[in-house]
Amino acid sequence: MMNGEKGEYAHLPLKQVHIEGGFWGPRLEILRHTTIPLIYERCKETGRIDAFRLTWKPGMPKRPHPFWDSDVAKWLEAACHVLTTHEDESLENHVEEVVALIEGAQQPDGYLNVYHSTVEKGKRWANLRDMHELYCAGHLFEAAIAHHRATGSTRMLDVARRYADHIQSVFGRGRGQKRGYPGHEEIELALVALYQETGERRYLNLARYFIEERGRKPHYFDEEARERGEAPKQYFAGGYSYYQAHLPVMKQTTAEGHAVRAMYLYSGMADVAAETGDAALRDACETLWENVTQRRMYVTGGVGSSRHGERFTFDFDLPNETAYAETCAAAGLIFWAHRMLRLEVKRDYADVMERALYNGLLSGVSLDGRRFFYSNPLASVPRTFAFLPAGHMAPERQDWFECACCPPNVARLLASLGTYLYGQAGDTLYVHLFAQGSVSTHVNGNSIELAVHTQYPWDDHVHIQVHCAEETPFTLAVRIPGWCRDWKWSITGHGKDDHVREHQGYFYITRTWQPQDSVEFRFTMPVERIYAHPHVRMNASKIALHRGPLVYCLEEIDNGGDLAALRLPSVPHFVPVFKRRLLGGVTVITGRARRPVAAVQAGDLYGPEPARTKPVSFIAVPYFAWANRGLGEMLIWLHAP
Repeated sequence: MMNGEKGEYAHLPLKQVHIEGGFWGPRLEILRHTTIPLIYERCKETGRIDAFRLTWKPGMPKRPHPFWDSDVAKWLEAACHVLTTHEDESLENHVEEVVALIEGAQQPDGYLNVYHSTVEKGKRWANLRDMHELYCAGHLFEAAIAHHRATGSTRMLDVARRYADHIQSVFGRGRGQKRGYPGHEEIELALVALYQETGERRYLNLARYFIEERGRKPHYFDEEARERGEAPKQYFAGGYSYYQAHLPVMKQTTAEGHAVRAMYLYSGMADVAAETGDAALRDACETLWENVTQRRMYVTGGVGSSRHGERFTFDFDLPNETAYAETCAAAGLIFWAHRMLRLEVKRDYADVMERALYNGLLSGVSLDGRRFFYSNPLASVPRTFAFLPAGHMAPERQDWFECACCPPNVARLLASLGTYLYGQAGDTLYVHLFAQGSVSTHVNGNSIELAVHTQYPWDDHVHIQVHCAEETPFTLAVRIPGWCRDWKWSITGHGKDDHVREHQGYFYITRTWQPQDSVEFRFTMPVERIYAHPHVRMNASKIALHRGPLVYCLEEIDNGGDLAALRLPSVPHFVPVFKRRLLGGVTVITGRARRPVAAVQAGDLYGPEPARTKPVSFIAVPYFAWANRGLGEMLIWLHAP
């Protein structure tokens, strides 16, 4: 039961959703025609795909890496999501080529991992802490499910099942089994998805085992180190907490360690809680959700503030210029929010999903779909990067990475965007996110299509038209975004028995709908000043600009350098303006600020008098679109009046 509605809640599948035009349509076209083919070519060039031939020998170039399998699997998943909704013969050929290679790489006992089948033979499952066998397996499972849904073929799904069965024989609490769990989570949520696809409950049970075993004493990572002949030690970037293994998951109350691993773990926990009805596990998810979203999340929806360990640090520690906020972590937060909606349809979850999608994730790929961010800072002064240690990449998107987890992760999430928009519980249809297009389903034995017309997030208008062959009673539940302070709705048509109510941020309209009935919403979108919690010391006396779901930033190309010196006036006035020829067509925010024009005192570095200032105009652009016009300064948080 969900929110008092009849029926079990489920997200509507990708095959039933069509996205075209509006904000997302053109971006998904670029994804299909540019980004996914580019990632395939990069995986070919670097040897990732051909590594599945298992022909690499010592001394040969392109030595396989422990997590190359996952890069290929994420590409395969993204490609299959595309094939679910669009015919593409060339892409289909690439998919079948990769599937055949993966099939051929599987060992007779079901094991499947390129690195341990070529580079370190005989060392299977010897180092769960640092190797990525289970992580790679999870991504292969998700790719297999996407392939099955796109093609109807069980080829890849059969590979996944054999591998999952092998893993189940190795790990568990039975005699002779390893009591281990992955150093990098991911397999947990993938096993739940495999259970959902096949109906085989043993996969759900294995996911639950990995979650419940995590953090128990004696620590498995210590035991396996001894078996390798190594002394147990404190691990990289902060010990057990780096792997979320410092406590059993039911006792964890703060988000710790590597942010991507944490997001995948919490996603798996939410999945298992939803499938099993485990109230304690659900409570643990809600406790961690509150900690992340109210104390450890950036205004962009980015998570993981420290570059050292790509990890969480402590409450309210959210530096801007050194923010890591890995693109994969934003993807992970979206995965988690999506799963929390299965536990309870509540606006808070969809709001965070939207925030991370439009800001923390979308910033990870350039507007032309060819270049990527690994980390997503909230302020940038490029010249400072010349003096930072190796590994601190300049704030410009790259065409690839040695550790290339982010590009295919962005691709697979955006390719499956349709699954994040709608849900259904019995005769209630939910609209979580707004995208122009349509969704089809069945309610009370009748076929229903919702056609959505909107230019959201540039425009505040969302029009939903109901197409049905005959009158049908059902409830339409539409999220009222948390950023919206004032909204209006109207309904047209000849429906009857209307009943409306608000519940947990959703507006429920129950009626007997007639063909061509429609509902219109207007979510007023003024420019808002956003203030950080006073404990976020980096943003004291500062504001960020927000319009609708979008966070805005200033760039040097529009406003000159020394952005941190700008001061807003005591009565700021902001005007949104749509610029059709700028950055592919965006709404910018214009305003006035004050800029220093003279030194503190006669050229001194320090002095007793403040610098003189002059009024200047500024332009702010959506954060997701920054760094598409060359290298330059960027700033989100401005000094408030």
